[in-house]
Amino acid sequence: MANRDKNKKTLLELAKLPDNSCCADCGASDPDWASYNLGVFICLICSGTHRNLSSISRVKSIRLDFWDDELVQVRLIVAYINCSATLKLFLRLYGSSVCCRVLREQWIRAKYERLEFKEDNKLRSYSSGLYEGLLWKKGKDNGQFLKRKFVLSEKDFSLKYYKKDESKGAKAIISIKNLNATFQPEKIGHANGLQITYLVDDHTRNLFVYHESGQEIVNWFNAIRATRFVYLKTAFPTATDDELIPWTTRNYLKEGFMEKTGPLQREPFKKRWFILDALDRKLLYFKTQMDAVELGVIFIGTEHHGYSVNECMPKGARGNKWKCGLAVGTPNRQFIFMCEQERERKEWVDALRHVISKPMLPQDYASKTYHI
Repeated sequence: MANRDKNKKTLLELAKLPDNSCCADCGASDPDWASYNLGVFICLICSGTHRNLSSISRVKSIRLDFWDDELVQVRLIVAYINCSATLKLFLRLYGSSVCCRVLREQWIRAKYERLEFKEDNKLRSYSSGLYEGLLWKKGKDNGQFLKRKFVLSEKDFSLKYYKKDESKGAKAIISIKNLNATFQPEKIGHANGLQITYLVDDHTRNLFVYHESGQEIVNWFNAIRATRFVYLKTAFPTATDDELIPWTTRNYLKEGFMEKTGPLQREPFKKRWFILDALDRKLLYFKTQMDAVELGVIFIGTEHHGYSVNECMPKGARGNKWKCGLAVGTPNRQFIFMCEQERERKEWVDALRHVISKPMLPQDYASKTYHI
């Protein structure tokens, strides 16, 4: 019992060290699990993936499990910080994006199972400047997923996809300039679902794709991020890597259904799917969550420029089934939305206030428009 208490105390002290205070895989604070043969402290969620790598990683709880003297003294005295320069660079570019199950699992497998970050490893083909393969893509109108060939090129900063007859040329040529990719497993209905968003004539377009292999869809995601990063370094040569990395891809701050009325605020309310893109300061809305083209977009500026958001209960509203209202004020118009629940209204108000509170960047002034 004395040794057990001593070892537990040692483990908890080791976990407080700066190099151990965050999960070695996802960065979550205060990890309370550890892989004793890899020498890393990890969080509960990441420990689940490590347990699936039983031939490579052995995990224990630092608070609940018994640790003998040898495991404590030999395995965890030194944190897992002796990583290669390749891994350190990858951590900066991709580490902050480990935010969903498939990304987390493939990130952990790439590090410990496939050893992709050894200096001489050539598995990271997604950073070679050209990536191509087959993805299941949702049709624009019928909703059916069909296999399509996709080609991502760093040479001309484009993403192309083809129908069955490639001799007719690409069905679409998408510029990397305004492209974003984010995992949407629940929306797409597949664990490896990826949403690709881009601009065509100032309108937002969506592609919904997936691959049966988690490793392959994550390779596509990383290839898009790598190509976007090279594009941004070319377009903004004086910017630092730390300034550019958040712009490679991003998750949207808030998504969900709200009811929306027209400019006179007397038109019947209609249910729409909204996406708040905090980085681009845009509130986009679609007829459904799987629509290919947005119906409208509202630029969200700062309070200094006349933008606001507040809870409200509109008078004389017609056709609204939901009762929790909010008003978004712009210099040209007030938009009225209705949420189904008070919790959802609070989340939308908080998210919009977060965007309004952020200073505008020079490029934001070029996009200070909205269409309805």
